This record gives sequence, structure tokens and C-alpha cells, in this order.
Amino acid sequence: MQAAVITERGALPVMQEFKEPEAQDGAVLINVDTAGLGGWDVLGAYRLGIAYPCVIRGEGVGRTAEGKRVYFGERSVLPYGAWAERTLVPIEEVWEVPDHIDDRTAITMGIAATGALIPLETAKIQTGETVLILGGTGTLGQIALQLARYLGAGKVVAAGRSEAALARLKERGIADATVCLKGDDTDVNALKAEAGEGYDVVLDLVCGQPMLNALKATRWGARIVTVGTGAGRQLNLDIADLLFRTLSCIGTGQRPPADRRKIWERLLDISATENITVDYAEFDFAETTKAWESQVNGPHAKIYAKIS
Repeated sequence: MQAAVITERGALPVMQEFKEPEAQDGAVLINVDTAGLGGWDVLGAYRLGIAYPCVIRGEGVGRTAEGKRVYFGERSVLPYGAWAERTLVPIEEVWEVPDHIDDRTAITMGIAATGALIPLETAKIQTGETVLILGGTGTLGQIALQLARYLGAGKVVAAGRSEAALARLKERGIADATVCLKGDDTDVNALKAEAGEGYDVVLDLVCGQPMLNALKATRWGARIVTVGTGAGRQLNLDIADLLFRTLSCIGTGQRPPADRRKIWERLLDISATENITVDYAEFDFAETTKAWESQVNGPHAKIYAKIS
């Protein structure tokens, strides 16, 4: 079968023939229809300690041998993954997709939307509060802006580095205001300018200096939840900036499969009722390397490919 294969640590994926998965107890063989790619995939954390060559993990939608349409996450049986004509997935990670849900939505409401909903609910947004999404132009950020409003936010602000991507958020009406981060001393004042009396909640998707700058624009009682490290993992934190505020760092993917499935099914309902939307970037299956490089560079869109 054809698959997007990583031959060694740090190598770009290439399209090539790969051995077919074989049925085994406790796992489901899936013919892949659509595969998604996200930031976690290109960071490489999921590949630690595994043997090469291996297929890009990702997440996807496909059909079982019985013809059932299913979603599966990035926990395929190694060395398989979503970016192949066929894959093998533990049975508890295979979830049936409702007929009215398209492939892209099923995929997007998996890892990305779960990564937005869990920290936002942890922050306990109160009606009318001002919420900052730090790193708001990516897929997770786009979803978070919309979920924050769904959870009761009165004003949602997106901060990021791309003026074009931020303008797109305003154009789509999913951000009330945007802040273009320059990476210099002007960022603090720019963040404060849209904070009113101060942000009540900050969903931090980047960490590093942007998170420290955002802290200075929060009010007493603010809740800051960090879930990403794209701008750095090391912090030189002045504890005075955290006084009377709460900073949490949480993971979203280590819950049992049954719990993650319930969250995913809930998000499918929210997506339908609230018309949750994200920008997409579609690649041909043969353009695997191009898709990978686009994700590395930050596409401000959910990347996916039609496999069959």
C-alpha cells in the first residue's frame, strides 16, 4: 500500500510502498478516506522511542471492513498511522461518525477541539468576561475563540504574529478584537489596549515571552491556562505579575479513550448547533512532504488530505 513514511528521526516524510497492516485481536483494520495533520504530529513527540520506518500518525476518518464509517485518533498501532491507504487502530480508539458529520469536521473536533474545550472549561469562564486566546490564528485557536463565546465570554480577543491571519479572524466574525504581536516591548501595551480593565481568562497556546507579556494585561482573579510551548518552554517569571491570579498548565490527551470519545461526541453537537468553523488547507495524498512543511511553517488552517 501507499503511505507517507518517515524513515529516520528528523527526516521529512516521503510517499512510498509500506507493508500492509495485519488484523490482530483488540484492533480494527481501517481503509482510510481522509487524514488530518496537526502541530503535535510535526513536533515529533509521538515518535519518541519507536522504530523506523513508520507512517505519519495523524488522525483520520475511514471505513472498517464492514463498511462502518469511523473516526480514529493518533494512537494507531505502530508503525501505522492515518497517512496511509490502510491502518490498524486499537478498538477503543475507533469511534463511529454520525452520517450528518463530514470527514473534516469529525477530524477537527478530535484532537484540536478537545485541546481547546478542556482548558477553557478548566478556566470556568463567567458570563461577560474578557478572554484572550494567545496564539489564536491556528486551528486550536480558531476553535477556542468560538468555544469561549459559547461558554459565556463577553469579548474574545485573538493575539498572534500574522496580520493577515488575524484580519481573517475579524473578517469571519469569530474575534471581537485582535492583537498583532511584534516580539518586542510594544506587545504589552498592545495587549493592554484591548483588555479593558484586564483579561479575565487567558488561554495560552504558545508560552514563552508572549505568555509573560499577557500576564501583565490581566486583572486580579484572572485564570491563565497554558497548553502549548511554541514560543518557548523556559520562563523568567516575576511572581508579582502572578499575584492574585491562577496559572495552570494542563495536558488534554491523556484521558481514557471513553472520556475522550464523550468529549468528541459533545463537540460534534456543539459544532453543529454553534456553527463552529475553521480554515482548511487541502493537499493531495502525494503532496505529503509539502503538507508537512506547511504545518511546520504554521498554516493558520487545519491540514488534511483525501486518501481515497
